[in-house]
Amino acid sequence: MQQRIITVILLIGLCLGLSLLASAMATWRMPDNQQGYAPEQPIAYSHRLHAGDLQIDCQFCHSAASSSRHAGIPSSDACMKCHRYVTAPFDQMQHEMRMADEEGRKAKTIVSPELQKLYDYLALDENFEQIQGAEPKAIPWVRVHNLPDFACFNHQAHVGAGVACQTCHGPVESMERVRQYATLSMGWCVNCHRDAAHDGIDGHAVDATTDCSVCHH
Repeated sequence: MQQRIITVILLIGLCLGLSLLASAMATWRMPDNQQGYAPEQPIAYSHRLHAGDLQIDCQFCHSAASSSRHAGIPSSDACMKCHRYVTAPFDQMQHEMRMADEEGRKAKTIVSPELQKLYDYLALDENFEQIQGAEPKAIPWVRVHNLPDFACFNHQAHVGAGVACQTCHGPVESMERVRQYATLSMGWCVNCHRDAAHDGIDGHAVDATTDCSVCHH
């Protein structure tokens, strides 16, 4: 009787141990797999607003994607093409203009907190003039997608072949803060190449080779 109780207890312990192990294994990742990585950025740039609501094309900001290996981080000059004029949410500016009109005064410029960070990095005053004695600083953006040095990904080749940005980066237009959508593992890339070679991209055939030297050279 006592031996049976011990056996039952051991079996229960074994089952619990296996269930805990299975649960832990579900969260295990291969080395360098940072799927879901979404670091906080120095300025809370919203891709959901810009690429989603405003439907700004990815290459308007990442202009090097079609001509270079790297898509590149937009320069502050690219930001200022718009934000020299757009300083606050539309509804907030409407409210200020309406209040100014009712009070018979000139509407004041309203700068959102995140845009103020941009102007601070660029050392600009409220008139977008360079602050005397202040030096502009580079915005320390945190890289989200970071392949190992032994893997070569060429944006130009993929964009030129018609691969949509969302294929690798996921639905960026819905992301408030950008995260790594796919695993970006070798297996994931190889499977994508195989599918593209078999099915084509956007109705046209492509030579998406799986030769090792294409990515490792």
